[in-house]
Amino acid sequence: MSSGLARSALRGHRPAFVGTAVAALFAATVVSASTTMLTVTSTDGVSVHVADMATVLLIGSIYMSIFVVVSTMGTAVVQQHRELALVRAIGARPRQVRRAVATQALAASVPAALAGFALGGALARPWFDGMRDHGLIPPEVTYQFSWIALPVSFAVAVVTSTAAALLASLRFSLLRPAKALEEASAGRRGLGVVRAPLGLISVGGGVALSIVLSGQPAAEASEGAFLVLILFCVGAGLLGPRIVGPAAWLVSAPAQRLGSSARLAMLNVRSQPRRFSAAVVPLVLVVGFGLTKIGMRTTAQHRTGSAGSAGEVWLDYAGTGLYAGFAAIAAANTLAMISFERRRDVALLRVIGALPRQIRAMAAWEAGIVALTALVLGGVISLATLAPILATAFGSPLPYIPWTVAAGVAGGTLLLTVLATGLPVQSAMRRRATATVSATA
Repeated sequence: MSSGLARSALRGHRPAFVGTAVAALFAATVVSASTTMLTVTSTDGVSVHVADMATVLLIGSIYMSIFVVVSTMGTAVVQQHRELALVRAIGARPRQVRRAVATQALAASVPAALAGFALGGALARPWFDGMRDHGLIPPEVTYQFSWIALPVSFAVAVVTSTAAALLASLRFSLLRPAKALEEASAGRRGLGVVRAPLGLISVGGGVALSIVLSGQPAAEASEGAFLVLILFCVGAGLLGPRIVGPAAWLVSAPAQRLGSSARLAMLNVRSQPRRFSAAVVPLVLVVGFGLTKIGMRTTAQHRTGSAGSAGEVWLDYAGTGLYAGFAAIAAANTLAMISFERRRDVALLRVIGALPRQIRAMAAWEAGIVALTALVLGGVISLATLAPILATAFGSPLPYIPWTVAAGVAGGTLLLTVLATGLPVQSAMRRRATATVSATA
C-alpha cells in the first residue's frame, strides 16, 4: 500500500516533487564542488589559510543545503496533507503514511544526488582554475576529481530529504483521521512545542553571540560572524510564520489603497502566513547572506581604501556567488511550488468572474509583498551580523553598501519573485477554469 500511496502522490503533486528533486540536485552540486575543492586545497603546496577557507566554504555549503532541502521537503509534504488525511480516513496506518512519504523523498533525491555529484565535479574545475589564476593555488598543483564527494553529496541530499520527509509527516500521521482532515482543510495554527522553542533559542543565541563578538578583536569577531548569520537564518526558518506574518502586515499596509488586486494580495499574504513564510525564508537567506558578505568588503574598501588581498577577495566573492545563486534557485523553486499548488484558487477566481489581468496583477502584488518582506528581514539579519565586526574593526556598527549593490539586490529579489510567482500562475490560466476545479476537487 505504501508504494501505491507514493506513486499516487507523485502523480497528484508533480510540481512539489519536481521541486524537491531540484533542491536535492543543486544541494548535491554545491556540496560536491565544495568537497572537491577542499580535497584539492588539502594537498602539499597550498597554504593552510586557503585550505581553512575551503573548509569554511564546505561547511557553509552543507549548512545551506540542509536548510534548503529541509524547507523544500517540508513544503512538499504539507501540500499533500489533504491526501494523507483521506488515506488515513480509509484505513491507512501511520507507519504506512510515513513509509510512503519516505519513498517519495527517495524517488526524488537519489537520481538528483547522482546528477548533482557529477555537476559538482564539473563546477569545481573552473573554480579551481580561478583560484590558481589568482595565486591561491600554486601552478604545480593539478586538479583531481574527488570521489569522496559522492558519499558526502548523498548524505546531504538523500539522507536529509528522507529525514525531513519523515519528520514533516510524523506528527500529522499520528493524528486521528477526523483531526487530520480538519487540519488539512484549515491549516495548522501554532508552531509546535519543539519548533517554537528551538527558533527562539537560535535567535537568542545569535543575539548573544553578536553581543559577545562586539567586545572581541576584529579578527576573532570576523571568524564568528558566520555562526551569527547561521543562527539568525535558522531562527528565521523555524519561526517563519510568526515573523513573516507581522513583517508582511507592515510592508503590505499601503497596498490596500492601490486597487482591488493589491488588496486581495494583501489579504492572501496576511491570512496564510505559513504558506508565504515558506516562500519568504529562502529569499531571506539570499538577501542576508549576500549583504553580509558583500558588506564586509565594501565597508573595508570605503573605510581603508582596500577590501583585502585580491586573491582572498575573489575567493570570498566566488563563494558568495555560489551560495547566493544556490539560495536564489531554491527560493524560486519554492515560490514556483507554492504557485503551482494554487491552481485551484486561480481557477475559482476565474469562475466567479475575475479577469486574467486582475489575477496576474494580484500575483504580481503578492510577489512584491514577499520580496519586500524578505528584503526587510534579510537586511535586519545582515545588520545584526555585521554590527559587531564593523564596530571592533572601524569603530562604527553601520556598514557601507553602495547604492548600486543595494539596488541590484532589491531588483534581483523582486525580479526573481515576480517570475517564480507569475509564470506558474500564467501556466494555470491556460487551462479551462472549470476543468481545473473539477480535477482538483
